[in-house]
Amino acid sequence: MTQPYSTLALAEPLKRAVAEMGYETMTPIQAQAIPVVLTGQDVMGAAQTGTGKTAAFSLPLLQRLLKHENSSASPARHPVRALVLLPTRELADQVAQQVALYAKYTKLRSTVVFGGMDMKPQTLELKKGVEVLVATPGRLLDHIEAKNAVLNQVEYVVLDEADRMLDIGFLPDLQRILSYLPKSRTTLLFSATFSPEIKRLAGSYLQDPVTIEVARPNETASTVEQRFFSVQDDDKRRAIRKVLAERGLKQAFVFVNSKLGCARLARSLERDGLKTAALHGDKSQDERLKALEAFKSGDVDLLVCTDVAARGLDIKDVPAVFNHDVPFNAEDYVHRIGRTGRAGASGLAVTLVGSGDARLVADIEKLIKKKIELEPLELQDERPRGRFNDGRRTWREEGEDAPRSNRERGGYRHAPGVARDAFFDKPYEPSSGSGTASWEVAPKAAVARASISANIKPKRKLAALFKAPQAAAEPQPQ
Repeated sequence: MTQPYSTLALAEPLKRAVAEMGYETMTPIQAQAIPVVLTGQDVMGAAQTGTGKTAAFSLPLLQRLLKHENSSASPARHPVRALVLLPTRELADQVAQQVALYAKYTKLRSTVVFGGMDMKPQTLELKKGVEVLVATPGRLLDHIEAKNAVLNQVEYVVLDEADRMLDIGFLPDLQRILSYLPKSRTTLLFSATFSPEIKRLAGSYLQDPVTIEVARPNETASTVEQRFFSVQDDDKRRAIRKVLAERGLKQAFVFVNSKLGCARLARSLERDGLKTAALHGDKSQDERLKALEAFKSGDVDLLVCTDVAARGLDIKDVPAVFNHDVPFNAEDYVHRIGRTGRAGASGLAVTLVGSGDARLVADIEKLIKKKIELEPLELQDERPRGRFNDGRRTWREEGEDAPRSNRERGGYRHAPGVARDAFFDKPYEPSSGSGTASWEVAPKAAVARASISANIKPKRKLAALFKAPQAAAEPQPQ
């Protein structure tokens, strides 16, 4: 049973903003989480990606912060009261935009800070005072150390994509940030996946939390068609092109496991005539934001990316996701395919499985608790027809797998239809004659001198480049 937003106890400015954004009915996670957060309780929320978790924590937070709104220009009247932490820059920017839209008709201020950008504009925004601060852990610590951000009046902390936030790489930064916060606060954890280990870690930060799971943990959306194709590594690019053509797909995410592989695949697909952009951690933040904007506007067909784009990015109406590489972490598979089939729409998730991916596929199968059937994918042979050089100084015939050397082939063969000179097919034959080269014959003017000792070895005769000079006269004895 759907529940309309009009039934929520939200202030008029928030209801107006929600209506302007086209929200009518709440998703299951929103219907269950918003009333609990409005009471001020800690929440651990698990829901499938693409089900509106951002609104589930943003709207009740803004509702509870309305008591602090004021029109004063003094930064002291606008301390940070709500902190939202996220693992990636793109996700932080996206959540900050959503919060700004929800608070459009209120006097509450919000801003976002993340790495890869100049700190000076962020510092100016923080100095003005903000009630809602959206941040990534690393850049937030930079501002804390620079005395730009003071967190001693924070009332609410949100850990979005909590499984990644509590991962071993983020845990030390997270512990440092929490040490700057008041102990009396409300903590909210939201994610698409919750493992038992994550729940134990989260238990140390929450007090009597209300657990909300609107779907089985790690369950994939039923609106996403999942296909697994058995494809050789060298054929994966052709497989992507084949599925795009057969399904008539205009846009898609293509996920790979490494930054280098991401850049190489993007260049290769670009050479194949597809409008492609790459998104990975070695790109500057400006390049990453431009790639996302180009994909959202339709200027780019394929967004080739690493798992930096697997979490939380909300781009509407993306019809397909390709896993060029099977993810190393099975939970990342759930997040990757969650980029399509969002908000009830249908989508396609294609995973290309190579010969060495059996263990990774088994991990995914165990996580989603579904039997995975590998399907063959017939690809049209795009090799050149006839006899061709494979780049290793050997020649192949059409249909030949292993190259053979020219010696094994019986010598070099010329293409048919090319005239050959019979002279070059004859074996070597010495020319008829005396057998003595003309330059070895001593000139008539050269006279052997009897005065030369027999112990002196004569010089070897060589071919003269110029005409031999006339013999010089005998030297006169002194």
